[in-house]
Amino acid sequence: MSTPASLPSLQMLCGLRSAPTLDAEARELLRTELDPRLAACEWFTIGVMAADSAAALAALRQLESALGWQPLQVDPSEAGEPRSGGVFLKGNQTSGRVRLRQESGLGVGLLITGHSSVNPDAEDTWGPFPLDFFA
Repeated sequence: MSTPASLPSLQMLCGLRSAPTLDAEARELLRTELDPRLAACEWFTIGVMAADSAAALAALRQLESALGWQPLQVDPSEAGEPRSGGVFLKGNQTSGRVRLRQESGLGVGLLITGHSSVNPDAEDTWGPFPLDFFA
């Protein structure tokens, strides 16, 4: 049985280099905490650290589907060969675009940053979440 100190929170994720392994209970608790924070924001940027571009894009598409977001478009200059060996994906809802860059030495996980012009106190970055957090 979990003790209150061992229950996950968004604050506990902050500063981690890679997403932790989460069981179903931990995922549910984090979603319960995350959802109202997402609802308080107007738009988002998404960062995905993954081993390759396919894993990064799959995590982004799961997130978009789970939250009912309009799919972002991969920048045409980046739509070529799949990338491996560590990538960082950055999605921006304002531009509607996704950028991918090769980057080694990263952890693995999904970061979400909420933005709000009407409520700056709602703005924050959450994660890293496991790549399949929104599956």
